[in-house]
Amino acid sequence: MIKIAVVGATGYAGAELVRILTGHPEASLVLITSRQYAGKPFAEIYPAMTGVVDLKCIPCDVDTVSGAADFVFTALPHKVAMGVVPGLLERGAKVIDLSADFRFKDSAVYEKWYQSHEASALLEAAAYGLPEINFELIQKSSLIGNPGCYPTSAILPLAPFMKENLIDLDSIIVDSKSGVSGAGRSLSLAAHFCEVHEGLRAYKVAAHRHTPEMEEVLSNLAGRTVPITFTPHLVPVSRGMLTTIYADLCGDVSHDIVYDLLASYYKDKPFVRILSPGRVPDTLHVRGANYCDIGFRIDKRANRLILVSVIDNLVKGASGQAVQNMNIMAGLPETTGLSACPFPV
Repeated sequence: MIKIAVVGATGYAGAELVRILTGHPEASLVLITSRQYAGKPFAEIYPAMTGVVDLKCIPCDVDTVSGAADFVFTALPHKVAMGVVPGLLERGAKVIDLSADFRFKDSAVYEKWYQSHEASALLEAAAYGLPEINFELIQKSSLIGNPGCYPTSAILPLAPFMKENLIDLDSIIVDSKSGVSGAGRSLSLAAHFCEVHEGLRAYKVAAHRHTPEMEEVLSNLAGRTVPITFTPHLVPVSRGMLTTIYADLCGDVSHDIVYDLLASYYKDKPFVRILSPGRVPDTLHVRGANYCDIGFRIDKRANRLILVSVIDNLVKGASGQAVQNMNIMAGLPETTGLSACPFPV
């Protein structure tokens, strides 16, 4: 059995990791940490885990964590993670980090959008953990920068088009809508019930920190700079993310060409489901599961491709994808522990 530790287990992504790992046939969850809830049973913080998880939260100590676990998931805020990860790697642990601290190759880009980077020497060795495009790199790496939820929902639909000359790469607009759990568990006025319920709003317009992450990955795939316009929105649901992407087509492109490209690109990728031409996905149909569903339409009048993707922002957008990365690093089938069906209702 693979021994697992979750550092920062009491946030939403950390708790989702605990939930998924309890059902993983090849993993044993041996240690969980929390600064705020140190000493408390995990099931007291999340009563849904009563009778399922009997661990108590402990403070994060690098020696204790690395001594107990083969793999460590760090579900910590940006900046905090970079202070913990180097010590874990030095002591022989393999690390999947759910913050943004190790997603970028260029520390200057990270520092422009986040803050100063104190472990930039590790960026080159870290693998960007989107398994559908970086499987081999993930296999060989000891450090994974787990992608953001918005980038996952945008990169997966767009990746097949980056070298096909079917869309104008300078025309891409990404419009995303996320459930409130994407804001994290920490108290915030913007996430209070009365601030969210029956409302719908855009935020961080033309200034969201996931924009450079999308641009870096798509540019690497295309072999040229790919600028995007990205607008995120907060919707009054607990979990789920829907992304609609608009791009001008290059010439006369049929529905069959688009479908065949998507289906071929993802034919061996178990967690990407391509809907038949004309169908568009719904967040309800991926809730609680590690799938990304992709549909599309072609607006012939405007000669524009419209791609629509959905994920559960806590699963394929965070913790499920992190477990998928661990499976690949450990030489297991990437679906191990992740084969649960979406909630039907």
